Amino acid sequence: MSDAEWAVVRDAMPIPPWLEGRGGQPEGYCHRQMLDAVRYLVAGGITWRAMPGDFPVWDRVYAFARRWGAKGLLAELHDRLRGLVREHAGRDPKPTAAIVDSQSVRAAATVPASSRGYDAGKKVPGRKRHIVVDCPGLLLTVMVTTASVQDHHAAVPLMKRVRNRYKKVVLVWADGGYAGRVVAWARQKLQLTVQIVKRSDDVAGFVVLPRRWCGSGRSRGCSAHAVWCATTRHCLPSTSKWCCGR
Repeated sequence: MSDAEWAVVRDAMPIPPWLEGRGGQPEGYCHRQMLDAVRYLVAGGITWRAMPGDFPVWDRVYAFARRWGAKGLLAELHDRLRGLVREHAGRDPKPTAAIVDSQSVRAAATVPASSRGYDAGKKVPGRKRHIVVDCPGLLLTVMVTTASVQDHHAAVPLMKRVRNRYKKVVLVWADGGYAGRVVAWARQKLQLTVQIVKRSDDVAGFVVLPRRWCGSGRSRGCSAHAVWCATTRHCLPSTSKWCCGR
């Protein structure tokens, strides 16, 4: 990252316990180097052992990501940076509305059969990523399942995450796949209003639907991140959490 980017990230980073005298061992590497290494790995979809030599040793980067992910520090950094972006756009740092969407993606032959399925509607074998974004399209939370999982089934744990992490969110826009019992359940159990945005049967071809474009665009834009999370969540679940903004 550039010096200007690092100046913003540095001020937004959580303070490790050892810097506040609350115990723990000091970090052995510069945080900027570590974050650059993790960003390079996620963007390129490479393995940990394929880390280039101009970054810290791969196992140190792996340990950093796992340790900070397990303690929630990287998720906290993600949330703080999202808040800064929202403030810069003239919005409240805490979102009050969200958009939920999903996308099925083909899984590689190396993906275990136990963690992939078949989306009969889209005719796609593999996995499905379910995401929740705010109105500008910034990621709030993500969950990866087999492609066979229906949207309204995945919505239950997804909505719970939204309610637990984002107390100000009161409205969620969704497509027709989330219609039915989920709407009433979210209103009664979570005090969330789920508004279904449906496509008109009278319109042919591609049409940009109100609010839905935010989730759809972000779902396709976070491909590298979501695929990386999907391929690592079995061996490193904590890393997939912070990477996906949970």
